[in-house]
Amino acid sequence: MQNKILVVDDEKIIRESLSYILKKEGYQVEEAENGKVAYNIIKQRSFDLVITDLEMPEMKGTELLEEIKKLNVQTSTVIITAYGSLETAISALRNGASDYILKPVEFDELLIKVKKLFEIKELLIENKILRKELQLDFSVNNIIGKSPAITQVFGMIKAVADTDSNVLISGNSGTGKELVARALHINSKRNNKRFLAVNCGAISDNLIESELFGHKKGAFTGAISDKEGYLKAAEGGTLFLDEISDLPLQLQVKLLRAIQEKEYTPVGTTLSLPVNIRFVASTNRDLTEQVNEGKFREDLYYRINVVDIHLPSLTERTEDIPLLADHFVDKYRKEMNKSIKGISNDAMRALMNHEWKGEIRELENVIERAAIFCNDDLISLKHFPPAFQSPDLPDFSDSGSLEESVKRFERDIITRTLENNDFNKEKCAEALHVGLSTLYRKMKELDIQV
Repeated sequence: MQNKILVVDDEKIIRESLSYILKKEGYQVEEAENGKVAYNIIKQRSFDLVITDLEMPEMKGTELLEEIKKLNVQTSTVIITAYGSLETAISALRNGASDYILKPVEFDELLIKVKKLFEIKELLIENKILRKELQLDFSVNNIIGKSPAITQVFGMIKAVADTDSNVLISGNSGTGKELVARALHINSKRNNKRFLAVNCGAISDNLIESELFGHKKGAFTGAISDKEGYLKAAEGGTLFLDEISDLPLQLQVKLLRAIQEKEYTPVGTTLSLPVNIRFVASTNRDLTEQVNEGKFREDLYYRINVVDIHLPSLTERTEDIPLLADHFVDKYRKEMNKSIKGISNDAMRALMNHEWKGEIRELENVIERAAIFCNDDLISLKHFPPAFQSPDLPDFSDSGSLEESVKRFERDIITRTLENNDFNKEKCAEALHVGLSTLYRKMKELDIQV
């Protein structure tokens, strides 16, 4: 894949000469006449390298570097400087620039530096893949993340795992509730016994009692032999009741007895059997609301909800999206035997800004689909579903002047991002890929009161 370079210089002859030489070496090159133009281009398209002059009108090279840094993109930078500005170039190196070159530019020297930078970048990517293969990631038994919201979940798992207390895991569908249940089992004293997961909504009402508690031969039509239920099969281990709110009311009474009295009765017999298992349940609904509506027993609710572990949505942990996306890229790279090394800056930006209604499960599906169609080193926007190609924009028809429409749009985006980040301005600025001072200025201009 061609490496993409942006050449930034207010002197046309230098800009065009550099572009010509770099294109001859097989690089894909674009030009910008000053830092401001370059910044606007970088916001729209990703580049592997930016080669920029220091002294330019409208936005200097050092200012451009600062803005690139705020965008959190994986872009290397080379400074072009006169001998008299060498101290400024060295300062830029301390602030993240990759290298510098003195005027007048020696083309051979520049090409050597560019080649070395790309070689180093390639090694870093390979090293990143190796680290993943050694499983040096931010995880607790494959739960990926380092955000405060998921870190709190990690803490709760570690605190409750080695007890026999019943746990209720709540959260939207696709947030990884079964992963948490498995982590609780793996880190418990029951980990040498079985972990069994039962989807309470996937078994028909006339079969679920038999599936959970088992039955004796002849208990009903079709019961041609004794059947061992999930409670018996999970003896000594952990039984995970997924989407417990779908359990019929008449069975909730029987489950309550099993939890409370530690015994149960198979269908077709009066003989009670002892049970020694740890119950973990999950729900994507508000169980207190279900209790108030008479759809879920209050006594069972309090029995299973000794500890409530709430799984945050991706909206509450946007900083984990790159980690999760990289994890899934690594997974499908191996499964499909592809040479994919990562995700482009534009594609990652799109993932960060997407509304994940299907949560982590939807994110994984998007990455799996992208991996199928990707034959490049990096997954890019073109490999994503159509919804990512042309994101929906608000309807501004009959809404006044362009300036007013833009202001309304900016006000809406900033307000929603502040709400999604608990009105933490630093997190909001990071999510919007702008500097904190820019956010404060915009809030003042748009009269956003927090």
